[in-house]
Amino acid sequence: MSIKVTVVVQKEENWYIAKCIENSVASQGNTIEESIDNLREALELYYEDAPPEVVNTPTFITTMELAL
Repeated sequence: MSIKVTVVVQKEENWYIAKCIENSVASQGNTIEESIDNLREALELYYEDAPPEVVNTPTFITTMELAL
């Protein structure tokens, strides 16, 4: 079985933080690739005991500019 998840990667100081939008599982790494690999491992452990509910709800991610 495979599922698709939405992942956001942000740089925070010396780390890249990868976070899954669907369940808030997060991981970090020294590179984007490492953070995603670490997140993949964390998600596999997260879903190890309880398989995910398959929901086909579209996710929309965008940016927004605010005048401050």
